[in-house]
Amino acid sequence: MRVFAFFLILFSFIGTFGRAQDFSLYESKTFVAAKDTLLYRMMLPEGYKPGKKYPLIVFLHGSGERGNDNAAQLTHGGKFFMQDSIRRKYPAIVVFPQCPANDQWTTIEGRWDSTVGRRIHYFLGGVSNKPAQLTTALIQKMIADKKINTQRIYLGGLSLGGFGTFVLAAEHPGLFAAAFPICGGGDVNLSEKYNPKTAWWLFHGAKDDVVDPEYSRRFYKELQRKKFNVRYTEYPEADHDSWTDTFKEPQLMAWMFGKKLR
Repeated sequence: MRVFAFFLILFSFIGTFGRAQDFSLYESKTFVAAKDTLLYRMMLPEGYKPGKKYPLIVFLHGSGERGNDNAAQLTHGGKFFMQDSIRRKYPAIVVFPQCPANDQWTTIEGRWDSTVGRRIHYFLGGVSNKPAQLTTALIQKMIADKKINTQRIYLGGLSLGGFGTFVLAAEHPGLFAAAFPICGGGDVNLSEKYNPKTAWWLFHGAKDDVVDPEYSRRFYKELQRKKFNVRYTEYPEADHDSWTDTFKEPQLMAWMFGKKLR
């Protein structure tokens, strides 16, 4: 029995150690601007060459990954961008900023609506909060340092980060070549500020009981009406965790890297 317990503890330790090493390719970083601090993780391309300008992928996490450990934000999507096949074929600098536990990328407040089950109807602020503003300041700093190909900056996010994606694309229309919000939402009037040259791919689960897929549907219809380059994928059986299916999309990276902001 003691031997069994020993090996159980040993394997548990090995598993924990392995998970701790999973994201070692992402450097732990801190960005400070005007006494405000943003924690973020950054992964450089395989075979990174200083002086060369690379595409930039910025991903905004959901509400469950907020905090100050500078680690939780890699929970969803971190492994996807680490895949050897992706790093070899699509070399890019990948940044995962972390929003503090008591903050949001953009202010949203929700209420349960019993008429549609557990889905939340959101009251939307439509402007970015400090963590999102620091994220764009970080992007601008990387541009100033001549590390980034400014024609190929890509923005994505899930849930709370999906809301942030819709907002940041409106506040910085000349910045992003492509955006891919997952199970997000927002005020479709934001689209009045979007750059028509920014490409969009929206994702949502049809059975999402946290963020109603109608939010993504409305944006899709509005961007279609404006003749934007937009596509929408709705997973019929997916609930709120539609990011699981999104990160299995075989064409996501090819679609993204095919976009340039000229």
